[in-house]
Amino acid sequence: MRFRLPEERPEEPPTGYKIAHPVLSQDGTRAGFTGVSLGGSLPYGALDEARCAYGRRHRAPHRRCDCGFHCVHERAAAEGLLCTAEHRRAALLEVTVLGAYIRFEKGFRYARQRVRTVTVQPCGCGAAATRLADAGWGRPGWRALDGVCGACGRGGGRTVVSLGRFAAVAGEGLRVVAEPPVSADPVAAGLGLPELTAEAALLQARLDWFQSQLGRLREPD
Repeated sequence: MRFRLPEERPEEPPTGYKIAHPVLSQDGTRAGFTGVSLGGSLPYGALDEARCAYGRRHRAPHRRCDCGFHCVHERAAAEGLLCTAEHRRAALLEVTVLGAYIRFEKGFRYARQRVRTVTVQPCGCGAAATRLADAGWGRPGWRALDGVCGACGRGGGRTVVSLGRFAAVAGEGLRVVAEPPVSADPVAAGLGLPELTAEAALLQARLDWFQSQLGRLREPD
């Protein structure tokens, strides 16, 4: 007797969340993503069909293989993956689960997907990203991209595209948004009253010095 998994027929395709690195083709005419785990060697588009990462001919997702796209049910769970050192420059993707899928406790493994929204992490300086720049690594024919601000994205001879341009090249109605900048609030940064008092005293001393210099310049020879 052959065991059969229960079938679901939802009225609307499920929504999921995952992390991935934005990538741009060598000639700049295609945009997509590369995963952070098993499927990292197979870049995919904003609308794409899963392929077996092991090169087998079966259709994904196969019950006796771990191929197929993967995502989690909750956005917070995907954001938690961004805490690990190797994934901190990855982007957060909101996807629509299409085709056949296998449901697990924390997510789906499925055949097709549409990437609806990409949230780019802040620039390395802490400012909100306004562009995507060559990250210095990639896959054959594809350059991985990192979020950068306008100042950090200038110069260097790197390939740089705006968030809007990346979305346009990727197509399929993709939205690309930037995560808010890292907080510059001194309290959020862990500075207490003693540290703030010392900073204020230093600023006052520098202000007194500037005033003395201005006074000297105003004195007649």
